[in-house]
Amino acid sequence: MEQYIVSARKYRPSTFASVVGQRTLASTLKNAIATDRLAHAYLFCGSRGVGKTSCARIFAKTINCLNRTPDGEPCNECPSCRSFNDGNSMNIVELDAASHNGIDDIKNIVDQVQVPPTAGKYRVFIIDEVHMLSNAAFNAFLKTLEEPPSYVIFILATTEKHKIIPTILSRCQIYDFNRITINDMVDHLAYVAEKEGYSADKAALNVIAQKADGAMRDALSIFDQVAASSRGNISYQAAIDNLNVLDSATYNRLLDAFNAKNLPEALIIYKEVRDRGFDSLFFVNGLAQYMRDLMVAQNPATLPLLEATDEIRAEMAARAASVQPQWLYGAIDLLNDVDLNYRASSNKQLLVELALIRLCQLLSPLPKAYSKGLDPIAAIKSDGPVSTGRADKHHPDSGSTAPQIPDRHTAPQPKPTQRPTIRSGAYHPAGPGLSLRHNIKNTQPEKTESSLRDKPFKTDDIARLWHEYIDNHPTERFLIATMKKSMPQTSDGMNFTIEAEEGVMANSVLQHLDQLHKWMRDRLENDRFSISVNVTVSPDSPSVWTDRQVLEHMLEKSDTLAELVTRLKLTLD
Repeated sequence: MEQYIVSARKYRPSTFASVVGQRTLASTLKNAIATDRLAHAYLFCGSRGVGKTSCARIFAKTINCLNRTPDGEPCNECPSCRSFNDGNSMNIVELDAASHNGIDDIKNIVDQVQVPPTAGKYRVFIIDEVHMLSNAAFNAFLKTLEEPPSYVIFILATTEKHKIIPTILSRCQIYDFNRITINDMVDHLAYVAEKEGYSADKAALNVIAQKADGAMRDALSIFDQVAASSRGNISYQAAIDNLNVLDSATYNRLLDAFNAKNLPEALIIYKEVRDRGFDSLFFVNGLAQYMRDLMVAQNPATLPLLEATDEIRAEMAARAASVQPQWLYGAIDLLNDVDLNYRASSNKQLLVELALIRLCQLLSPLPKAYSKGLDPIAAIKSDGPVSTGRADKHHPDSGSTAPQIPDRHTAPQPKPTQRPTIRSGAYHPAGPGLSLRHNIKNTQPEKTESSLRDKPFKTDDIARLWHEYIDNHPTERFLIATMKKSMPQTSDGMNFTIEAEEGVMANSVLQHLDQLHKWMRDRLENDRFSISVNVTVSPDSPSVWTDRQVLEHMLEKSDTLAELVTRLKLTLD
């Protein structure tokens, strides 16, 4: 019975043409051999499983081949090639620096360098994982690496080039190996499956290639694993079950639930994922990657960034076309926050479920201008140019001047510039030169005057419910910060106003304004209650401050710092 050999060894490249995913680099090495322009030292860099050591062996075999083919490949028939293939060539010496990294190991290599080749033209020394050598070994190797005998060629291989000392790097020709693309992996796995007599779905091979993360050796090892479990019938379902990965079908179902705002379905899918043994953080990161893939698939210019086969890219592009880009940006940002907060959370399942709830709510009727990260005021459409209250250096009437540093002793502090008051379902002019027409839709159903609830309430009730709303939304950091900073103020006992700083603070309040209205009105049992938001803009800061201006600003803000500077008699040089 023929002995079984794993695919990673059985289908290891033996010629430059059989190297997967490194066509340009292989062509460069072949040209160097054909023109007899060989360096005395090479450094092959790249991640694991991309063909560094394989190319080093092919290079060593080719330069000693006595009858190279017309296209520059080794013949595999001459005595030199046969001795190399049989593993007993005296002209090729390999050293694994991961386990032989001491100065004695390098001295042994230096001694062997003095022995000329018994057959062929060159002796080739291949040192794998060279970054593992100790500093003493590196130093002992420097002189020999710089001026070896004419018949010696060194080929160093490493996965971590940054760990190699500069004096070694400067003595080598450096070749950077690429991560192998998904398409190249799928094609090579299909070739191996055909040679082995296996039936293999292209979708299953794509799953294997994705799992290998750019390493052909890993892909072949995973291929053997799936083939063994499925008895050579490598189907998509067999690959998914054996590798324990979440396939795109799960994320497609989740996306459909988000689009339909179907929260129960989203929670049920999450429970199914946990029941299958997947970690919640793995699920969150996978969903974030899926959202990222949808984002790059929306634009033909970024579609090549999606590492997948052409069929998968077309499928993702079709699905991405039905999703709003703004929703994707918000979803990715939200999932990133979950990833950052996951380890510190005491209830990780609830954290993920809250994220799913918010993902279902991201497709709200609020205008896109109020999505997280955008300035709601700047995005409001107007009949003419929108003035922001700041001088515009490009406008002829702006009176553009450089920002002035306030004098802490004489200049009065400028007051914040106020944005227009924004009230749910109302239009408010923004003052001279600014006309804004924009409504924040009220999600509550229209009620007749007779059906409006009108139960009396007290100001104390507003404060109590305000703090209760804050306690019920602990994850809304910007909203909570704004609500704590600005309590509702009223002049007529029915219409209240709060202030919010321009940017994310105002965005957060405006996003939750309809929800806050409904929550307060239901508990007050009064539909006439109303909240307006005054968006304020802090004074412009100077673009560049001197050290003295920075210090004066800090002293103005902190009495403690001012006292410390005075007591210690600190000065700026």
